[in-house]
Amino acid sequence: MYEQKPLLPFRLFVRRLIWHTLVAITCVSVALLIGIFGYHFLAGYAWIDSLLNASMILTGMGQVGELKGITAKLWASAYALFSGLIFITSIGIAATPLVHRLLHKFHLEDQK
Repeated sequence: MYEQKPLLPFRLFVRRLIWHTLVAITCVSVALLIGIFGYHFLAGYAWIDSLLNASMILTGMGQVGELKGITAKLWASAYALFSGLIFITSIGIAATPLVHRLLHKFHLEDQK
């Protein structure tokens, strides 16, 4: 998928960067939807409160409302762990083209 010898032209690099960013945004959006449905159906929150809690957990800010019941607490715990992985993974996906281009450019300069 990534070039071996010549550096990718800037136009194609921007295209790759946009593609990776869209994939990362899709991952975060799917994770947010999972959180919204989980908080709504398992914790019994209203839709807007579910959105708030899922957003806060996904970005690492923490729980907003009080959780009542074991199911809600288990859901919040599992979703928090899942969200941490999704957040780190999506940053990695979005940053991959930048890091690859930087390393590739340094490697080409070393060969000269």
